[in-house]
Amino acid sequence: MNADRTTLRAHSKDLGGGFTVRRLLPAAARQAVGPFIFFDHFGPVEAGPADEHDVRPHPHIGLATVTYLFEGAMQHRDSLGVVQRIEPGAVNWMTAGRGIVHSERTPDDLRGVARRSHGLQLWVALPAADEEMAPAFEHTPAAALPALEVGGARLRVLVGAAFGVTSPVSVCSPTLYLDIALAAGDALPLPLAEERAVYVAEGTAQLDGAELPRGALVVLAAGEEPMLSAEGDARVVLIGGAPLGHRHMWWNFVSSRKERIVQAADDWAAGRFAVVPGETEFIPLPERRPG
Repeated sequence: MNADRTTLRAHSKDLGGGFTVRRLLPAAARQAVGPFIFFDHFGPVEAGPADEHDVRPHPHIGLATVTYLFEGAMQHRDSLGVVQRIEPGAVNWMTAGRGIVHSERTPDDLRGVARRSHGLQLWVALPAADEEMAPAFEHTPAAALPALEVGGARLRVLVGAAFGVTSPVSVCSPTLYLDIALAAGDALPLPLAEERAVYVAEGTAQLDGAELPRGALVVLAAGEEPMLSAEGDARVVLIGGAPLGHRHMWWNFVSSRKERIVQAADDWAAGRFAVVPGETEFIPLPERRPG
């Protein structure tokens, strides 16, 4: 493996109710890759009829959440009044800006039955000038995202541009996010971006013939154009883009200004955020406040 690359190992995080994710960002060695400041991989997990994996309403500021499913479904509701079923292959981009509240629950038709869930949730930092922009939600269905084949690999351009095609998802800064499916013998030259990292979500894959470690986000060296390949079926994601500089992060809040996070915590504790229509529950502020 290239000595100029950085390998970030996942750590497990229990989100409650027995729902555990593998968290890659932020990491002790690196806070972000391009604008991506948070990377959770969940599943594949089998949920029984009695399992409760709902995420109650909670707030965000200063970031955009990017939800992408491989399997399963979830119901998004937010304080803008948006109600959106999230299904595999679609990109769901929620811009928190100056503040938004949302919940992520099991759709009613899947409650009480056995089901599988598998996907990624990433956060993207907003440029400092856009941190207080109006909140928004953008759903891009699977059929609207560009799909192409390069070197035998089947890839979908979820966010940004690669190999001559551009995703319709709106962004505030240069951002790249690819979903890549490989089979034995496929070989894909990875496109350039200012910063990039690769993650094997399923199967095994190689970079320039060296196996990528499982459960790790591999940050590529600047300017290198390695060849991604596989000896069997594999699914790999590539993230990257232009870095936005250090961000303060606490709980669900991100900002270039520490005092803004303190204010957001005070606002949530005091009930000053907008509510999600139809929701009566919420996740309380952690007992330990930001300093």
